Amino acid sequence: MEQSGLARGGGTRLFRRMKVSFTAKEYARILELAYMGLRVASSGSDAPDVLPERYADAAQKLFALATPLGCADLVEEVAEGEFQPSDKLESEALLEKMARFEEDAFWRELVERLAERDLKAELGSTKLSEELTEDEAKRLEEIEDSYWREFESKGTDFLVLLKGGRG
Repeated sequence: MEQSGLARGGGTRLFRRMKVSFTAKEYARILELAYMGLRVASSGSDAPDVLPERYADAAQKLFALATPLGCADLVEEVAEGEFQPSDKLESEALLEKMARFEEDAFWRELVERLAERDLKAELGSTKLSEELTEDEAKRLEEIEDSYWREFESKGTDFLVLLKGGRG
């Protein structure tokens, strides 16, 4: 890593420059990772196609390097100096990976929430601490395992929502 100094206001401020080397194939994989990360970061947004502000500058720099690094077909310039993933980057294989991630996240979250709810019901209102004891953690794991077995064998076929209370 190269360092350069710049005198500013009576002091020296160090800037670090990074020099890296990627093959076109490696850079394409980095673009795929960036695309998936941006999709996750913008999930739940009212405008999922808009880059999250926190990552917009870095993503634009990364996309701008696609042409000089041999991956021009993976991005497209939509305005002067503004890039977005091309249809080729948004490939079916990549979208399938995202769909698997979303599916796994759904089931994991459902199992965890249901198990936590059931454990709280078992412990009742006398539970004073948010921290679980070793026995409570073991019981939570048992409840989660039972939900995993149920959902793995039957999916949501027998999942029923009782509106207005417990039945």
